[in-house]
Amino acid sequence: MKSKGFIYRSFFLMFIFISCADNKIETTVEEDQNMQVVLDTDHGSMVIELYNETPLHRDNFINLVRNHAYDSLLFHRVIDQFMIQAGDPDSRRARVNDTLGNGDVPYEVAAEFHPDLFHKKGVIAAARDDNPQRASSGMQFYIVQGKVFNDSTLDLAQQRINNMQAVAYFKSKQEREPMLDSLVEAQRNGDFEAYRKWQDQLHEQALTQTDFKSYRIPDYQREVYTTLGGTPHLDQSYTVFGEVIEGLEVIDSIAKTPTNPLNRPIKDVHILRMEIVE
Repeated sequence: MKSKGFIYRSFFLMFIFISCADNKIETTVEEDQNMQVVLDTDHGSMVIELYNETPLHRDNFINLVRNHAYDSLLFHRVIDQFMIQAGDPDSRRARVNDTLGNGDVPYEVAAEFHPDLFHKKGVIAAARDDNPQRASSGMQFYIVQGKVFNDSTLDLAQQRINNMQAVAYFKSKQEREPMLDSLVEAQRNGDFEAYRKWQDQLHEQALTQTDFKSYRIPDYQREVYTTLGGTPHLDQSYTVFGEVIEGLEVIDSIAKTPTNPLNRPIKDVHILRMEIVE
């Protein structure tokens, strides 16, 4: 996974990590205002407004932007009618055939789910790996393009949300740790057959859980999903922390970019720079 540039990247990421820690006081935001970020790309510019309801993610993102951590990175994962993803620091000097998506800063951000923040088109949300706490990547994010849903497809999405809620609830139980340890070990060893076996077993048992609160997509959110669109099945599993308020067409432009089988754009799409709107 790591190339010969590992030492340089490790130093850079540690610098960003220390800088972000040092700047935490500077990111205190008055609750009656929303910080905005300009994101310039090869395809045009977007203005992102950050939510105060997710202060950990807001402050972390502001710190990274102020330290220029995102400048010159790629949108390394692009799926039309789904989302565009960026924030892998390894993408800054990536070669054409490099596999991206594993780079990050050396910390995670605690999940901040909010019932009023959902995956409508244009929101920015934190990527993450498969961890029981559903903690977010410290650096990688995605912007939702999604698609327009109807009532029946929203019902299916709602069922997917509850399936993922059941899995998360199942993983949170302490007695499941041996199974989770086996799953992580198989992934670490590259034993994909064992990983699939443990994953299937975990999901099968998780879907028998009934002692958790099921989720229902609120009516006002259903209206948005049936008009503007989005990716509702990700709700309450990935932290949404802002939204694009200018430049939705840029999302569509990037999402239409031809990609390779791993969803990396064949022609690189860069984040040219990000800047705080002061």
